[in-house]
Amino acid sequence: MAMALKLGGIAKSSSSWLPLKRFVNTQNKKWVFNPLACSLSSSSKSSKQLILYSKPGCCLCDGLKEKLNAAFSLSPTDPSLSLQDVNLEIRDITTNPEWEKAYEYEIPVLARVGPDGTEEILPRLSPRLGVALIQKKVAAAFDH
Repeated sequence: MAMALKLGGIAKSSSSWLPLKRFVNTQNKKWVFNPLACSLSSSSKSSKQLILYSKPGCCLCDGLKEKLNAAFSLSPTDPSLSLQDVNLEIRDITTNPEWEKAYEYEIPVLARVGPDGTEEILPRLSPRLGVALIQKKVAAAFDH
């Protein structure tokens, strides 16, 4: 049974609304997708946090959101590849002039948030990568 969910207009793709595994907005609240329920709760800082800089109407951003959604939902054969404890924050660069200036021509941009709160930009993921490889690369970003 396919299930689609609208999360504040953030997960819109060109063809349908897609659920995101986890979405953390800039007010430190998080949407947690669960097939049975969806709730908004205060976020405690996770040890693993990933930020996606994007903007509405960006086909590369929409494609990466879809693949990240699938990667977060994918059951890995290797438990070290699980993304269950990773929080994904999606930032619309059009809402912040600093983000827009920094990432206007670079989106989509993925950044890992370190334990000290600093952001480390991850290498660009090819739009041609499969979901399993995206899952592996995101998991690897938190291994070092």
